[in-house]
Amino acid sequence: MSEYDLVIRNGLILDGTGSEAFRGDVAVTRGRIAAVGKIDGAGAEEIDAGGMLVTPGFVDVHTHYDGQVTWEHRLDPSSGHGVTTVVMGNCGIGFAPCRPEDRDPLMRLMEGVEDLPEPVLAAGIPWEWETFPEYLDFLDARTFDIDVAAQLPHAALRVYAMGQRAIDREEATEADRELMARIAEEAVAAGAIGFTTSRSINHKSSDGTPVPTLTSAEEELVAIAQGVGRTGKGVLQAISDFDDPETDLAMLRRMAEAAGRPLSISLAQWEHVPERWRQLLGWVEQCSDEGLPVRAQVIGRPVGMMLGWELSFNPLCHTPTWQALAGLPLEERRKRLAEPETRAAILAEAPQREGFATYLGNYATMFALGDPPNYEPDPQDTIARRAERMGIEPDALAYDEMMANGGTGILMKPAVNYAYGSLDASYEMMRHKDTVYGLGDGGAHLGFMCDASQPTAMLAYWARDRKRGPTIPLPEVVRGLTRDPALAVGLEDRGMIAPGYKADLNVIDFEGVTLHSPQVRYDLPTGGRRLTQDADGYVATVVSGVVTRRGGRPTGAQPGRLVRGGQPAPDAAQAGRANSVPA
Repeated sequence: MSEYDLVIRNGLILDGTGSEAFRGDVAVTRGRIAAVGKIDGAGAEEIDAGGMLVTPGFVDVHTHYDGQVTWEHRLDPSSGHGVTTVVMGNCGIGFAPCRPEDRDPLMRLMEGVEDLPEPVLAAGIPWEWETFPEYLDFLDARTFDIDVAAQLPHAALRVYAMGQRAIDREEATEADRELMARIAEEAVAAGAIGFTTSRSINHKSSDGTPVPTLTSAEEELVAIAQGVGRTGKGVLQAISDFDDPETDLAMLRRMAEAAGRPLSISLAQWEHVPERWRQLLGWVEQCSDEGLPVRAQVIGRPVGMMLGWELSFNPLCHTPTWQALAGLPLEERRKRLAEPETRAAILAEAPQREGFATYLGNYATMFALGDPPNYEPDPQDTIARRAERMGIEPDALAYDEMMANGGTGILMKPAVNYAYGSLDASYEMMRHKDTVYGLGDGGAHLGFMCDASQPTAMLAYWARDRKRGPTIPLPEVVRGLTRDPALAVGLEDRGMIAPGYKADLNVIDFEGVTLHSPQVRYDLPTGGRRLTQDADGYVATVVSGVVTRRGGRPTGAQPGRLVRGGQPAPDAAQAGRANSVPA
């Protein structure tokens, strides 16, 4: 008889606390870590981790799998990058609560804000719920390859409480506020891990309508926060353009104080105000130092648009010739684009730009992504500067770069975190004591972004390969992918390798970790398109003690479940490290 369900042997263990690695074994019983150190007992299954890292499973606190979880069991691409828990419902966008008559507005909002096509959502979402607790019950009956936690989105809540008045952004009445507060309290009590809102003008429905929460009054936010606070549980998450930082930050502080719960905000370096992030981070630090649990979610990559022939946009998509080709079957379109006469026609039409096409054609801030992808390219290697050195038009170089690899080449146009042509601002943000890795947006932006691969980029680039500036120590990167985000959202039972903790684990060939260029797949409902990204180096991923991926490939196991609300840490008597042998 085996003493344990699983034993991972002789690995270099990074336990998630930021401590240095130590060599040892990890034993698992009934989905929990049973022992860490020198394990004599046998496992029903054993993994030889000699020469490999063993880490906790990664926790991604900023995703948008709200629709995908209703029709899919494998939460790819996140589950292919060592992620074992995702938190969805961010930015105030989601699908519950929702009355039947409000389904179309919520789908249009998700389509506009997160680039999930409405036909995909309409075909994929079964809509077997109305209230948020009913949505959780629906998810509770499903299985996944990783765990999922849901937040209550403000837009759906507001539309549920106010109907068309919410979409028209009318001010909430006292009765509206009381109703939203009761629903928020009910949702968190039922297992929502928190409440999220958006105040970004960039968040619009596919019909151009601004997000219903854009101008919600402070009284509304405070009332909802009080509803959350009455449960004594849950977190708050907010995104804002911060065009009026003092006013916005004061309002968010009062919301957090009303709830008495942790708050996180999205933080990045915007091109038009490249130093404002310092002001925002200073506010976060001040709140934290004064005892108010506030953090900023940050990401170690430029965030912007991926452009290509198969993606939502490309710098030549305004041309009549391209528009005539866009509706053709994929293979026929690729064939036509490879023809010299097509290239000549598109390049002849290219200079006729106006509006958004002008932005897309700004080659001074555009790069070829490459394979393997380069997310910190030299400013001298923009399409504009390369074309100048080559003595050709930037449109011609862009065309040819997109024709690479059979017409699947991708251009990168950063919008945030690259104002000065490097990731130094991201580095400062990530090293700050009051930030947490996030903003990967897994499950969203399917036609022009794939930042869900951030965990692999953190391992490969920030802990190993970066040459244009300082790297981040590997133990700190692992802590930032595991324990820090878990604690930030109240999931105290995971993100750490110690007895009693949830047996979510990764076995990683650190030197072999490689991030491949994004690629398009057509595997959504109705054959919908999505941009995804593969990685090498993940020897095994374990969720609740079950191996879900081996050698980078899914095993088919689905031990992942809905996580209802925050989870307490194991009993203190169990939580110490057992018999560890220093590396």
